Amino acid sequence: MLADLTRLLSELVAIDSVNPSLVAGGAGEGEIASFVSDWSRSAGLDVERLEATLGRPTVLARARGTGGGRTLLLCAHLDTVSVEGMPDAHRPRIEGDRLYGRGGYDMKAGLAAALTACRRIASLDLAGDVVVAAVADEEHASLGIQEALRTVRADAAIVTEPTELAVAIAHKGFVWAELEVTGRAAHGSRPHLGVDAIVKAGPVLTAIGRLDAGLAAKTHPLLGRASVHASTIAGGVELSSYPARCVVALERRTLPGETAEQVRAELDDLLEGCRAADPELEVEHRHGLVREPFAVPADAEVVAAVTAAAREAIGGEPEVGGVSYWADSAFIAAAGVPTVLFGPSGDGAHGPGEWVSLASTEITARALVGAARRICG
Repeated sequence: MLADLTRLLSELVAIDSVNPSLVAGGAGEGEIASFVSDWSRSAGLDVERLEATLGRPTVLARARGTGGGRTLLLCAHLDTVSVEGMPDAHRPRIEGDRLYGRGGYDMKAGLAAALTACRRIASLDLAGDVVVAAVADEEHASLGIQEALRTVRADAAIVTEPTELAVAIAHKGFVWAELEVTGRAAHGSRPHLGVDAIVKAGPVLTAIGRLDAGLAAKTHPLLGRASVHASTIAGGVELSSYPARCVVALERRTLPGETAEQVRAELDDLLEGCRAADPELEVEHRHGLVREPFAVPADAEVVAAVTAAAREAIGGEPEVGGVSYWADSAFIAAAGVPTVLFGPSGDGAHGPGEWVSLASTEITARALVGAARRICG
């Protein structure tokens, strides 16, 4: 299995699939979706291509069961982030157990493991179906998984993001927002006419810091603390003018049980406090992208099935815990499908030194087969 997996992973990494919503001119998922479709057909799998958004395809590869069993969804994303600082980003390089290249770790190894497992599962005559959803756009707006969930009905799901061979049952969500402070433009030599929006934003930034300090007391046993930080700040047009506006963009990382409505209320309270301290402060907030946190009960059947399969594949007890990043698992769970994350080991996600362990990718594939036997058999 390892040789086939390494070959498949190398071929996937060699295909440029940079998300065009993140990088202007990015190649997108077209070529890699065609490759996955062709590979899946040659492996004897049923293939369906979804493309509600032109140029952003998702592929469903299905190993059909004999009938009457449950359906297991294996989810992996096709898109990658920028290759800045990586002159040979799409030339896979193997050094010992490590395969280097953009997307190898995040998350083409998980995709290769899912496809390889699905091919193996097709020969097992399980009662239920196993479907690999190779989805577009996870790194931006998750167009692919949302489209896939309108087509696939599943009883359980495994998202093969890199978890270091741990069974991940929780991750944080996030809320993005912008706080816009209004000033008054004027020539720098006429201070009596100008209101400096950037200076006015100072207390707002301080209040964000106080909010974050207060959130340190709000914790989750697997995920740690909730948090908020100022991500970007923009204002002013030239040195000789008073700035008329200053925009602070922030990210609030949320824990299971927290909602976007609660975050909006937090920000309303924050701004009311700033206005109380400075009645002349003009500030409003706009809410952007919201992604819900995810958690599945530790005693859920899917957790037990994947943990047992991982134990068998690893030859030892896997860790059961949470991961720090957001993933499409939140959408799948919100659709009512019990979900866990399980995937290979490595490092360097979104960075220039990205690599994934080949041995852990093989273990992932074996564990997926074992999980399918338990869920679909």
